[in-house]
Amino acid sequence: MSIIEDVREAVIAIPAGFVASYSDIGRRIGAGPRQVGRAMSLLDDSMPWWRVVYADGTPASCQNRRAPGLLNDEGTPMLGERVDMKRARQRWVP
Repeated sequence: MSIIEDVREAVIAIPAGFVASYSDIGRRIGAGPRQVGRAMSLLDDSMPWWRVVYADGTPASCQNRRAPGLLNDEGTPMLGERVDMKRARQRWVP
């Protein structure tokens, strides 16, 4: 499987109301966060891209800054402008 397919599979596995950081996905698939970001840029818009955030909970700024609204629509716990990573971080079962 390619890194793009690995990232796609990980992103699809994040349920509504939860998020994963680029580094969370990288640890899951054995890649660095920058590699994950590059692969994310190659995925189509049907992926729930807004569920992938920076490690500090900052949502993506691409897509005309639509991520905060989409996260809010899904009921993702927020702390101001950032995702509450303690409550919203996806915990994959090994």
